Amino acid sequence: MRETLAEWAEDHRSRGRYTPVGVAFHWIMAAVVIYQLVFGWMMQRYPVGADKLDAYRLHSEVGLTLLLLGALRLLWRLMVPGPINAADRMGWKTTVAHGMHALFYALFVILPLTGWIMWSSIDPPMPLSLAGIVEVPPMPFADLTPEWRTWLLDSAEDAHVAGVVLLTLLVPAHAVAAIKHHFWDRDDVLEGMLPEVPDDQVHPAGPKHTPPQLEAPARATGD
Repeated sequence: MRETLAEWAEDHRSRGRYTPVGVAFHWIMAAVVIYQLVFGWMMQRYPVGADKLDAYRLHSEVGLTLLLLGALRLLWRLMVPGPINAADRMGWKTTVAHGMHALFYALFVILPLTGWIMWSSIDPPMPLSLAGIVEVPPMPFADLTPEWRTWLLDSAEDAHVAGVVLLTLLVPAHAVAAIKHHFWDRDDVLEGMLPEVPDDQVHPAGPKHTPPQLEAPARATGD
């Protein structure tokens, strides 16, 4: 089973591509992150009341689901490493790119956990659900004094806001970098994360990735 998985993954990696599982994780999590950022901003405008509380509950539950997706994606990445592509051969730019990815993973943990802390600090504490299916109990803050719960709420909120600001900056920076790789650098970085289609290695500007056993053709003059 493990050897079959490795062979299947290597077939994609040797062509500079992520596996379909990795591609699915990336785009599903991207959609969830963007939804959370937009919905998180919108719910701040809700008037205080039951609707706002329900919005916070939904936001927290989606956040916990994002935490689970992030853990599963990291586990998959450890089992099936991504391809070696142009982004891995750019010196300090590669270091920055890897740092951005590490920040993304850190925020996928920090933001859901701080949101869970905030939700667990309200009185009375109420459970959440993971993906709308599995009930998740609040953190054990019920026996704490109101002063401690308030401190936890305020501290978690400060960390959550800082994380949201950082994530709001990282998302467009990541998108711009991917677009630059594709249209300016003409390399295989973005292509490797797109769903695979027939003849996906053929590009009007010339091949952007060639399997290691083949010699890469020279780019046309004036490209």
